Amino acid sequence: MSAATETAAAKRPANGGRRRLRWPHYLLIASGLLVLLSLVRVIDDADSVTSSGTVSAALRLAVPIFLAGLGGLWSERSGVINIGLEGMMILGTWTGAWAGYQWGPWIGVAAGILGGALGGLLHAVATVSFGVDHIVSGVAINILGLGLTQFLAGLIFDTGEAKALGGGPRQSPTVDPIMTLTMPVLSGGKIGGWQSPDWLGSLERHHWFLVSDLAGILRGLTSGMSLLTLVALLLVPLTFLVLWRTPFGLRVRSCGEDPYAAESLGVKVYRMKYAAVTISGAFSGLAGAFLVTVAAPLYQDGQTNGRGFIGLAAMIFGNWRPGGLTAGSLLFGYTDAMNVRGGGEAVHALLLFVAILLIGAAVWQAVRAGRLRPHAVTDAARREVRTAYIGSALALVAAAGLLVWFMLSDIVPGQLVSFTPHLTTLLVLALASQRLRMPAANGLKYRRGEAR
Repeated sequence: MSAATETAAAKRPANGGRRRLRWPHYLLIASGLLVLLSLVRVIDDADSVTSSGTVSAALRLAVPIFLAGLGGLWSERSGVINIGLEGMMILGTWTGAWAGYQWGPWIGVAAGILGGALGGLLHAVATVSFGVDHIVSGVAINILGLGLTQFLAGLIFDTGEAKALGGGPRQSPTVDPIMTLTMPVLSGGKIGGWQSPDWLGSLERHHWFLVSDLAGILRGLTSGMSLLTLVALLLVPLTFLVLWRTPFGLRVRSCGEDPYAAESLGVKVYRMKYAAVTISGAFSGLAGAFLVTVAAPLYQDGQTNGRGFIGLAAMIFGNWRPGGLTAGSLLFGYTDAMNVRGGGEAVHALLLFVAILLIGAAVWQAVRAGRLRPHAVTDAARREVRTAYIGSALALVAAAGLLVWFMLSDIVPGQLVSFTPHLTTLLVLALASQRLRMPAANGLKYRRGEAR
């Protein structure tokens, strides 16, 4: 390699020219997306896209997803793959409903957490102590959770007092709802005996560009929020603080990166893995308890509907970080809310929204490739440039297809609308796969004292 080539290679940033995004950048991106969403709403006259009802439903649908994702985050940061989140959620729904209809919703929440934690403990025993393949153990937990709850529902909910209260072989008696909160003055909440005006609702009903959209979003976040939803949202910063700002969290993450190095420094690796996987199950159980105390007032067979797997996808999309996990969960919750609240007309507006985003992504990829091209002096760098150009071309083709679809139709067929959340999961994982880095020892078998 010549001196000029070495100089050109040295000028290229080690991270490929990418800058690390900080909070101001994220706020700017969020503002741009809100402006674009408001523009799409006005063009397609789809008021449900940013309505307070849609935002409230999106938050309610996203909470069990990101709780399950937080469970996966705790487990996989310790080096244990957990695809049994769905089964642990199912255990949480049954135990939460069983205790909730008898002793109140908060006792049901505690019981749901305990039921999920027992599933996590079983997964830890199988994978950590006995060295069972993590995938096999997770599949077994899913099968066990589904079969056990179906058996117990028929045994307990279909007899005696539970049956008299409305229980049956596939559902529990109803559970009392958890108290909701509404912000006074902004969203029409009460202060003492005085009913405050609903300023945000008034702004939303005018359907003004951007102003009404912002009012609808804020009203959806401040009106009728369950107290358990607020508790669940606080678990996101709490997880970050524990895992990234405490000695305990450092020990857990070290087990997921290099358990033998952690062992050499005196970390009790088995203990850390057990703790993390049990906490993982507790989060999944809390997600299940949320479903039977907030999302619906009873347990029903098949209630989780794959949310544990979507939570796992949200965790991967978030690159095993709480912030990214939350963003991914809100995305999946929002697309699901489009299915519930807006139907084909709202999803039709999202076609234009996604098409514009793809055009922006294509331009960004082309600009990035142009910046990298002068410094592409190695085969790997030249492949990166080619990949960027190919990605730009594919994004333009997809954008053109969506624009044609948008202009030639007025509504999206119902079958595709119901599949939108799952399609979003697949697309997001495909687009995010190039920037992901899971914990280095995730899924690897560990045995004390066998370091090489």
